[in-house]
Amino acid sequence: MTSIALIMAMDEEASPIVKALSLEPKGYLCPPLPMCLYQGEWHGKQISLVVSGKCKRYGVDHIGPQGATVSALKTIEVLSPSIIINAGTAGGFVKAGAAIGDVYLSFPYVCFHDRRVALPGFDRYGVGEYTCMDTRELASKLNLKLGVITTGSSLDITDSDISIMNSYNGIVKEMEAAAIAWVAEMYQVPFMAIKSITDLVDTETPTEEEFLKNLSLASEKLSKEVIKLLGEV
Repeated sequence: MTSIALIMAMDEEASPIVKALSLEPKGYLCPPLPMCLYQGEWHGKQISLVVSGKCKRYGVDHIGPQGATVSALKTIEVLSPSIIINAGTAGGFVKAGAAIGDVYLSFPYVCFHDRRVALPGFDRYGVGEYTCMDTRELASKLNLKLGVITTGSSLDITDSDISIMNSYNGIVKEMEAAAIAWVAEMYQVPFMAIKSITDLVDTETPTEEEFLKNLSLASEKLSKEVIKLLGEV
């Protein structure tokens, strides 16, 4: 049986998928870490969904590269998945043709955009460029968009971030994919990311306002496309 692991950051992003797949809560993936596990069998495939969990100190989801890195590491060590899919929401760019609710598959790699280390070799290490599965056929079959997904630790964006993203044609901005891809690459586990657009970075509307307004819509759209994707991998 193919074992597929979905790694996600936020409960609200994950909830529609958990419901659609009738996944059962299994508690913490690896106590005392906060990552929560949901599992079930779907069309002959073992589906495990790992959510980064809540921060006990601040009461919010563990968004960003820190939680994503730990989630990926423990998902691989505990579950030994055949493939890892990072599903979530993200920002897009009008200049690249994005609209709210559009869904993208990662290709050909994912990168970081806010790790600025102006030292020989470390500059390239900071960006990363972690190779993804070839998703071109999947994108065509499912009528999804393709692009370089780019990861940072902040919801907003700086001019320096934009410059780095432009250097590798990054068109989807989010907070987890490259961290997960880094771990998957070391363990040689196939990886891809699928992201639904909540906000448009290059408009006058504040990112946080647009994100909150569209999170539910984008999460529902993400769920529908994830289900289709699972039928093809």
